[in-house]
Amino acid sequence: MVLAQRAIASMDLDPIQIGIVPESGPNRVGLVGLPVWMWVDSPTDDTFGPITASASEGSVSVSATASVSNIVWDMGGGTTVTCTGKGTPYADHYGKQDSPTCGHRYEKMSTDQPDGAYQVTATSHWAVEWTGGGQSGTIEFDLTTDALPIRIGEAQVLTQ
Repeated sequence: MVLAQRAIASMDLDPIQIGIVPESGPNRVGLVGLPVWMWVDSPTDDTFGPITASASEGSVSVSATASVSNIVWDMGGGTTVTCTGKGTPYADHYGKQDSPTCGHRYEKMSTDQPDGAYQVTATSHWAVEWTGGGQSGTIEFDLTTDALPIRIGEAQVLTQ
């Protein structure tokens, strides 16, 4: 178990990079009722897996393979969305359709949220299968991103 922990530590795992539309930024605003797309931006072995490492002491060697089993997206305002897989990066040709793999729709503007934005985080749930020294097991843990502010407004319809 100690060797398994050492193998995991050597992997230097990190939270994912958040990919999301609408984008975060001072001049970016999504709209109530329109789809939000979430995905793992530029996934690497150390942010999504699978990644394998080993550790040895004396004649005992342990091999461990880590991968993300799911991602829990905290959309702010008390809503979470659990997605398996990396999600689908948004592209303009998708228009207003829902993400086929990982999405959400806000029902309220973000004006009553801290700093007027939903604070979105993504928590990667890692599962590590290890074996060695006549033993095997699974170690699970979570890595969470820093919050990303997403502003959601309402479309105003003007009539003349």
